[in-house]
Amino acid sequence: GVGSMIGQVLGGRYEINKIIGQGGFGTVYKARQKSIEREVAIKVLPQKFTDNADFVRRFYDEGRAAGKLNHPNIVGALDVGEANGFHYFVMEYVDGHTVFEHLQDKGAYKEAAALKIAIDIARALEHAHKAGFIHRDVKPKNIMITLSGQAKLADMGLARAVSDREAAEQEQGKAFGTPYYISPEQIRGEVDVDFRADIYGFGATLYHMVTGKVPFDAPNPSAVMAKHLKAELVAPDHVVPDLSTGLCEIIEVCMQKKRDKRYDNTSEMLEDLEAVSRGESPTRARRRFDISSLASLEAGSNDTQVVDAAEPEDEPLLGQPLFWAAIAGWA
Repeated sequence: GVGSMIGQVLGGRYEINKIIGQGGFGTVYKARQKSIEREVAIKVLPQKFTDNADFVRRFYDEGRAAGKLNHPNIVGALDVGEANGFHYFVMEYVDGHTVFEHLQDKGAYKEAAALKIAIDIARALEHAHKAGFIHRDVKPKNIMITLSGQAKLADMGLARAVSDREAAEQEQGKAFGTPYYISPEQIRGEVDVDFRADIYGFGATLYHMVTGKVPFDAPNPSAVMAKHLKAELVAPDHVVPDLSTGLCEIIEVCMQKKRDKRYDNTSEMLEDLEAVSRGESPTRARRRFDISSLASLEAGSNDTQVVDAAEPEDEPLLGQPLFWAAIAGWA
C-alpha cells in the first residue's frame, strides 16, 4: 500500500517521511531532499496512470513547464522523475493548510479574509497566464495557506497532465470530490480551453469560500456538471446577504457560462479584486454587465443604464429589478 513507501529513498535522492495528503491522482508525501537537506512535498502517481504512455509524456512536459514559473504565490514545481516504477512530482513543501481544510473545519470565510486570499491567487494566475500556462484545476484543495497567511496555488504541473474527465472519474464518489469548480467548456471537452477556464474555476472557488456552499450541488458528478452547463447561479448574496455588491459582481462575471462574457484577462479580474478590497467599485465587472445589458435591452429605451457609479450604493445592484431584467435578457 501507499504507507509502504515511508522510509524509502526515491531515486536515491528523496527520503520519504510521511503521508500528508491523498487524492485521485495519488499520495502526497513529505520528504527530505538529501543533497541540500530541505523538506519537499512529493506526489507519487497511482499505477493506473503509469501504464498510460501518453499520460506519462504529458506529465513530464507539464512538470517541466511548471518548473519555469517562479512566483511567491505559486507552490514551486521542483522536479519530476521515476524511481522503482513510480513517477513522481516534487514540489516546494508548504507548512500550513488548504482552503478546502478551512472550509471543512471552519466553514465560510469572512469577506475580507477571502479577498486577501483571492488577490494572492489572482496574482499567481496572472503570472501563469502571462507565461502561457493554464492551470485547469483551480479549487480549494489546490490553494495552500502558509503559517504566515500567504496563499499559494498548488499542483501547477499535475493540473494539466490530468485531463478533466480523468479528474472527474478519479474523484467521483468522494465527499467534495465531484467537479464543483469546473468550467462549462472543460465539461464539454473543448480542445481550445484557455485562461478563462481558470477564471471560472477561480470564481467558483471564491463563491464557495464566501458562501460556504459550492455554486452547484447535486448527488453525482454528472448532475453537477449538467448544472454548470445549464443551471442559473444563485447569487452569492442570496446565500450570505451581507456580502458586498462588488464582490458578488466579480464572482458572477468570473462564472459566466459563455467565456467571452467573463473577464478579458486575468489582470482585469485582479484590478477589480483590489478595488473591492479598498472599498471601491469593480469597474471592469460593471462594464461587462453594462455592455451585456445594453446589447439585450431594446434599443431606444432610456433606462438601459444598469448602474451609475456616481450614485450612492444604498440599494445593492443585485437587488434591483432592472439589473435582473438585464441579466435575464442576456443569460
